[in-house]
Amino acid sequence: MPEKTRVVAPGPSTQQVVDEDGTELSIPTGWELLPPGDAGLTRRVKAAGPTWTVKERRGRRMFSKGVWADAAQIAAARTKLDAERSTDAYARKRKNDTARREKKQAEYVDEFENAVLSFLDFHVSHHGIAKRLAVAVTTHATPVGSGTVARTQRIPVERRAESAVIAWMRHQTTAYDNLSIPRVKGKRREVRRMLAAESRRLLQGYRSGKQIDAAQCPLQRALADASE
Repeated sequence: MPEKTRVVAPGPSTQQVVDEDGTELSIPTGWELLPPGDAGLTRRVKAAGPTWTVKERRGRRMFSKGVWADAAQIAAARTKLDAERSTDAYARKRKNDTARREKKQAEYVDEFENAVLSFLDFHVSHHGIAKRLAVAVTTHATPVGSGTVARTQRIPVERRAESAVIAWMRHQTTAYDNLSIPRVKGKRREVRRMLAAESRRLLQGYRSGKQIDAAQCPLQRALADASE
């Protein structure tokens, strides 16, 4: 049993897991759980194998709960990796990698903000509002690890920008967060579609150059709150 690498789910106790076929398995003697968080160490432990990777589904997403493996195997991988990470060469590599990631992130933030501005397409008389909204949406949506639609690579950046604007407005300019939505299949999706239509009508007023009362506009009120 221990010699087989598996993907498992949490079991009924801390020393049990559930295999993909539903079988409850006891953790092999001498194994320990390597918590998630150190990708480099996890890769090495998995490469040495065998391991049991624990994943838990929450809604539509899967979350890592760590990797079970022989304790000596984990210790050996950690010792070797710690030695490598203590060298000057590793420090330089880390510094260069960080600088490269920061540059890439900064470029993406600029690209995403421009995509938001393109989607908004506000009349020139509302350019200031468009810029403030683009900054607010981009600041919320683009941080690494945020889990927002802006971080996905599965759809073009133009669609990511559109979805991010509608999502931001749903939470900031509508009563969505305080609604009591029945637990009926498809009801939440229906409410989101309705609120998205409201948001699009609001945006259209700014695109057409319509004169808008700032005190009565939920978008401008939300932007004012966000800047405080």
